[in-house]
Amino acid sequence: MKKWQQHIRPWLVKYLALPSDVMLELPRITIIGQIHVYIENHQGLETYSDTELKLKTNKGFIRITGSAFVLKMMLPEEILLEGTISDVTFIPD
Repeated sequence: MKKWQQHIRPWLVKYLALPSDVMLELPRITIIGQIHVYIENHQGLETYSDTELKLKTNKGFIRITGSAFVLKMMLPEEILLEGTISDVTFIPD
């Protein structure tokens, strides 16, 4: 059943123009300049310090590095990070 869903979802996104972040359960990342990162649809916090944030996602991890990080908001599937962002990296499983 799970494999069937993995094959049908990309097809629905492509041919029915459905939002890919919702259909494929991908994270939505909004970056405002170098000072704010808003991430929706993550699956949990792995690492947090004032220089690094690592979140688990459906396809692996998102790693954000920089300095003076402060978590401004943290909800079950949403997070708002403030600080000086220098790098955003996607790490596959």
